[in-house]
Amino acid sequence: MLVIVAPGQGAQTPGFLSPWLEIPGLRDRLSAWSDVAGLDLISYGTTADADEIRDTAIAQPLLVAAGLAAAEVLLGTDSEGDPVAPPLAPAVVAGHSVGEFTAAAIAGVLTPERTIALVRERGQAMAKAASVTATGMTAVLGGAEEEVLAAIERHGLTPANINGAGQIVAAGTTEELAAFAADPPARARLISLKVAGAFHTVHMASAVEHLRAEAAALVPADPAVTLLSNADGEAVAGGAEFVQRLIDQVGRPVRWDRCMATMTGLGVTSMIELLPGGTLTGLAKRALRGVETVALKTPDDLAAARAVISKETVQ
Repeated sequence: MLVIVAPGQGAQTPGFLSPWLEIPGLRDRLSAWSDVAGLDLISYGTTADADEIRDTAIAQPLLVAAGLAAAEVLLGTDSEGDPVAPPLAPAVVAGHSVGEFTAAAIAGVLTPERTIALVRERGQAMAKAASVTATGMTAVLGGAEEEVLAAIERHGLTPANINGAGQIVAAGTTEELAAFAADPPARARLISLKVAGAFHTVHMASAVEHLRAEAAALVPADPAVTLLSNADGEAVAGGAEFVQRLIDQVGRPVRWDRCMATMTGLGVTSMIELLPGGTLTGLAKRALRGVETVALKTPDDLAAARAVISKETVQ
């Protein structure tokens, strides 16, 4: 069983889109989505430096557009986004944080254009919310999970990402994070993340409300494939419910550990991570032993990904 996953913010690197623009039709597709996003996605994905694409309002639409473009190339759609024969489809789709929007579009809940428009609002609203109070995020690698979570709670922080494979991200005010760094959990390594603020916490409340207003008029479709939610790792059958979860997730922790647990329960045997791949397949190699993984980083990775799809289709 194949799962296709979409990475979240932080996966982007300078110039990561450059080799993909050689694929016929992809530049035009990204140009059209640039109009929707109100950003020159091609420029940000090719010539912008790391600081420019770290901006939340830029990074989120860029990542979702890149993931959708790679999915269209991989799964058998033309430059207009229409299926070609025979279209290929994964059995399961999931995304990490903003990657959930990519997953929702692949599952047919929202069109790519409506997805990117909503992500544009998400990125801008989260950037604005992050500017109110000095907040941040710290990755905690290793340590006993119970002890790590207890230390996070003791310092008034939120476990904003529980990613599994010994990785948890704590988020809160800079003062809380400083106290946490001075009193870390045993046998754990702390890495301060270069992000604008405490995403997936109460500090994003204003962004949640803004996104809820922006999504009020949407009429989502029910997912055409099994679509997992970051809230609890469960499959969501209703499109309206999934969009509501997308909105609420801005202010709630990401439970990628539970998404991977559900993948195991479903019998997932292979995983393809969309552009810019590497983060989620890295977690899978440690937490989903025996699952074949392919990360799409350049077009050269498409052959391996298509081989995995062909193998799953035959089975």
